[in-house]
Amino acid sequence: MALAIFDLDETLIAGDSASLWLAFLAREGRVSEALLAEERRLMADYYQGEMDMEAYMTLTLSPLQGRRPDELAPLVTRFIEHEIAPLVYPQARATLDWHRRQGHRCLIISATAEYLVAPIALSLGVEQAIGIEAQLERGRYNGRARGVFSYRQGKVTRLTQWLERQGLSPAFSYGYSDSHNDLPLLEYVDEAAVVNAAAPLADIAASRGWRQLSWTL
Repeated sequence: MALAIFDLDETLIAGDSASLWLAFLAREGRVSEALLAEERRLMADYYQGEMDMEAYMTLTLSPLQGRRPDELAPLVTRFIEHEIAPLVYPQARATLDWHRRQGHRCLIISATAEYLVAPIALSLGVEQAIGIEAQLERGRYNGRARGVFSYRQGKVTRLTQWLERQGLSPAFSYGYSDSHNDLPLLEYVDEAAVVNAAAPLADIAASRGWRQLSWTL
């Protein structure tokens, strides 16, 4: 069995799903402009490879506090339909389709919260997804994350945990990402590909013979 592993944000879609979600909530009148400004500041750190992921998750999970997953689901569905679907790269859909035709299992793994990653993955026809887990307390989100964050080396940790739970040992693995933060994952797979990568990831890809893909809407 071969496994194709995809990052989500800026890889399969032309944007960051967590940022888009908060902007969507702001338009719905559910989060403040101050929260959006703080999220933009933290995302600037992300692109420099310096994000405090715990602080980011505390901020971005705060709008969920006290809400049940079933209350959130219709809002997430509308978000995916209106904000995510138009941003999916056609080449991403084609690549997912190619792997499925080969009989490969596909997995999306992201540093975005799993309550967004899993339904976005399903909208792309991918049943397996890993994201940062949001805590539930008495059936309601408490605004905190739990477990190992699927970020940087944590993506590899979460992936190996998932493989163990699934009882899987892939004979070959593919990996796709746009981000230097995903270097541990790209080094883990047998065949790596970078999507619209900027330096220094593009330079690393060139030096290691990784595929460099240019995807556009």
